Amino acid sequence: MARARSTTTPPPTLVLLVRHGQTPTTGQVLPGRTRGLHLSETGQQQAEAAAQRIAALADGRRTFSVYASPLERTVETATPIAKALGLRVKRAKGLLEADFGEWTGAELKKLSKLPEWRSVQRNPSGFRFPGGESFTEMQTRICGELDRLRAAHPGEVVVAVSHADPIKAAVAQAMGTHLDLFQRIVISPCSVSAILYGADGPIVLAVNSTDDLRTLAPS
Repeated sequence: MARARSTTTPPPTLVLLVRHGQTPTTGQVLPGRTRGLHLSETGQQQAEAAAQRIAALADGRRTFSVYASPLERTVETATPIAKALGLRVKRAKGLLEADFGEWTGAELKKLSKLPEWRSVQRNPSGFRFPGGESFTEMQTRICGELDRLRAAHPGEVVVAVSHADPIKAAVAQAMGTHLDLFQRIVISPCSVSAILYGADGPIVLAVNSTDDLRTLAPS
């Protein structure tokens, strides 16, 4: 006799998307996946503050995991968070910054003068960085990574330290917002965006938060 399939619904997973802290080039260049870029002193202070805010959620009843994009600036942001929770940082390639291809390392003020910049801002779903990744591929990648992480950690809290554009894309997907509007979302250094992934779909609890996280809860 065949066994009946389980109808048990897995408990929701809370994902805390954290942008890395400030670096010496934040707001000036498009670093992309450049190696060797570390947090500035301000960025280190931001990471420590984020660690304390996230650690305040630990009440002994929830299990935490901390993941980061493999780049130095994200790992350096995730390290104090993991330390505050008594954990170690795990690398997740799906959390990587977009591959900006030939634009990697370019100054933002020069890029903003290119005719292609309008597409980046107004029609990102139809834009591919020269020699790099498209925004659509980036969104598919990070959302796939978050699906993997929440499936691996049902009912837990997953801290995922990533980059501004991937986080914006993940938030837009969770809100049901078209990718062409994702540039309207602001993700500041070391801000936290909280998404509760459950059986009925995602619930966005916070975006770009730099405040106390202990009040996070669906209404």
